[in-house]
Amino acid sequence: MLIQRTLKDLIPGLALAAFLIGAPALAQAGEAKGDSARVSVAWTDPAAFTELRYGHQFRQPKPEAWLAEFRKTLVRRADSVLQPGQHLDVTITDVKLAGQFEPWLGADYRDVRIVKSIYPPRINLTFNLTDANGQVIASGERKLRDPAFLDRGTVNPSESYRFEKRMLKDWVAREFGRKDA
Repeated sequence: MLIQRTLKDLIPGLALAAFLIGAPALAQAGEAKGDSARVSVAWTDPAAFTELRYGHQFRQPKPEAWLAEFRKTLVRRADSVLQPGQHLDVTITDVKLAGQFEPWLGADYRDVRIVKSIYPPRINLTFNLTDANGQVIASGERKLRDPAFLDRGTVNPSESYRFEKRMLKDWVAREFGRKDA
């Protein structure tokens, strides 16, 4: 009986230890997943992002969920505007999602994100655009902000991360949109 009880107590701890050992490898493997031949998107350590350092994370999606959505948005949009032979590498370095938690509203609101104009989305990123020969055409660091995110309307008000995705789409169009069109 004592041995069974000890094993029951150890199994959750062993499972957690196995997860923690394997998590960094899974995170790095996930960074390359979803890229296209012309666009690659990576990110720095999400634990250092403003969203995780200052946000309330009780019952909230893991950063890998919203980073995967951002990757899909960037890959899809950039693939449609890049010239033949060009390759874009993007690294997301910081994220603050639109909205904020306001625990002072009471226990019923402790894990509800309140979206107001005073809590705009912010994404910092670096990028390198190269031609078919590997020559750098453009590179830089951008701090994306959308202080009017609530005033612009949305196509699908139930879409997750719609404000951040629109900000990324706008950046791709501004930065890499066809100049001859």
